[in-house]
Amino acid sequence: MDILKEVKEIIQSNLPKETQVTNIEMEGPEVAIYTRNPKAFFENENFVAKIAFELKKRVNIRTDKSLLSDEQHAKKVIQELVPEGAEIKEIYFNPAFSEVVIEAIKPGLVIGKGGETSKEIILKTGWTPNILRSPTSESEILRGIRHHLHKYSSERKKILQETAKKIYRELPKNNGWVRMTALGGFREVGKSCIMLETPETKVLVDVGVDVANSEQPYPYLEAIRFPLDQMDAVVIGHAHLDHSGLVPLLFKMGYRGPVYCTKPTRDLMALLQFDYIDVLVKEGKEPPYTERDVKEMLKYCITREYREVTDIAPDMRITLHNASHILGSGSVHFHIGEGAHNLVYSGDIKFGFTRLFNNVDINYPRLETLIIESTYGGRDDIQQDRNLAEEQLIGLLKETMHKNGNTLIPVFSVGRAQEIMLVIEEYYRKGMLDGKVFVDGMTKEASAIHTAYPEYLRKGVQRRVLQNDSPFTSELFQVADYKNRDKIIEEKGAIIIASSGMLTGGPSVGYFQKMAENPDNTLIFVGYQGEGSLGNRIQKGLKRTPITENGKTRELPINMRVETVEGFSGHSDRNQLVNYVRNLNPKPKKIIVNHGEKDTAIEFARFLSNKFRINSTAIRDLDSVRLK
Repeated sequence: MDILKEVKEIIQSNLPKETQVTNIEMEGPEVAIYTRNPKAFFENENFVAKIAFELKKRVNIRTDKSLLSDEQHAKKVIQELVPEGAEIKEIYFNPAFSEVVIEAIKPGLVIGKGGETSKEIILKTGWTPNILRSPTSESEILRGIRHHLHKYSSERKKILQETAKKIYRELPKNNGWVRMTALGGFREVGKSCIMLETPETKVLVDVGVDVANSEQPYPYLEAIRFPLDQMDAVVIGHAHLDHSGLVPLLFKMGYRGPVYCTKPTRDLMALLQFDYIDVLVKEGKEPPYTERDVKEMLKYCITREYREVTDIAPDMRITLHNASHILGSGSVHFHIGEGAHNLVYSGDIKFGFTRLFNNVDINYPRLETLIIESTYGGRDDIQQDRNLAEEQLIGLLKETMHKNGNTLIPVFSVGRAQEIMLVIEEYYRKGMLDGKVFVDGMTKEASAIHTAYPEYLRKGVQRRVLQNDSPFTSELFQVADYKNRDKIIEEKGAIIIASSGMLTGGPSVGYFQKMAENPDNTLIFVGYQGEGSLGNRIQKGLKRTPITENGKTRELPINMRVETVEGFSGHSDRNQLVNYVRNLNPKPKKIIVNHGEKDTAIEFARFLSNKFRINSTAIRDLDSVRLK
């Protein structure tokens, strides 16, 4: 590759001979430098910073394989060097990357002051530490993902090397054009999917499924008129199924290319995809893909940090920015061509207060086209003040307890569940709420994954996780499962937090069916209810619904109290969306509205055009727009 030759020349011109570089490799969008003298890099940290700046790429320094000590010896040395207070959970080796993976509750102690401990590990064993944070509570899915990536590390290295060849292939010189095609999630909420193209590059942005739509749940993937092996990349903004649920189907169909996302998104989307398969099987439906396809997808995930510029094709690079929607969620900035066009795909964003995350990013180097969500973009979609929302929620919980009734809060297991848990836990700590709180469904696993990535959380929550005082593992929350659900329903004054958030499957549906007839019970919606979902129909006043019991169908009367508390949504309301556009820097020249019901999206696009004098439109699925 010409790029590798160029990279080698830059590295050789910037590094003195005493660094003893033995090999330079391209691994996807990153550069790996192998050395027989890692100490030289420790003594002059400017070496790596200068090279990374020159190359505009992440640079990894690794010891030459001839320096790698025996794994058993290396493990013993690591255990001697790292203080017991680090609480190491696992140590395993990836020879393909000359790295030793060290999982610990307190990774800072593995790193050491000024990185001294990790440097000692390299000098005494040759292995470069890849230090991971263990979740504060057990997570089977996270352990499984990390072991899977370890098991296939050699294959992953080959995947990265092949990816590098595609990213840095030579392109013919032409004037070029840029086109986007809506494959899902336009004039609707659900199955988000966009194809972004230039003459030489094809990228999919999000590949979701609409779990509330039985007629057309999948994006229009059949509109892709070329073999999937010609697709350069898939970029996933966040893990919710309506954005990531069908990525494994691409691998079932033959795609074998990179999937770019943050680490939390990788882990959470696998969790939700496995759960999606499980729910469909339990309902007697055939899933669109298998667990094997999810595991194949994981091998091809290339994770990025916020604000890290990454080449994904010869004429395209991306940067993920905090979207403040769920853990690891990102708005995606696309820099296309040599400044030919700059596109921001907002994804789902929260331009407002959340207990979980820091404020959404609004600053970009350049911006011509904005694709913005409109879930709550209607003129009447104004969420109540957050403080009032919390007071309303706690008030409803107390009123239901006073009647000896139970409260069911259907939640999305990723995002809304943790937000609600933070609110309840704080009022509980202040002595303003008592009773038993049960957490059911995928929420326990999702919460554990939150504790493995505290750097993505709001400072206050991050600090508590780092101090082993995670609010998600509070004694207040009791884990529920199918074995004790009937017993929980017999409780008086219990609060049940269960997925799914729209009553489209999962344990929340079972709880609802057993609680609906009792007028002392309360159902509280705290998140978006998709058109056609059971939650949406109940929210609109449904009084009876058919259910099947012991093979027989009967009408279930809905006598329980039904309430909606708007202030907890991970989406922006109308005012927040407008303020997001107002505060964007720089201002876009074109706005494309998506992720909203038909009338909402059309009206919001018209409003933005009039308000900001920016050409705004709400295109339909299967429409293509020439961006340049």
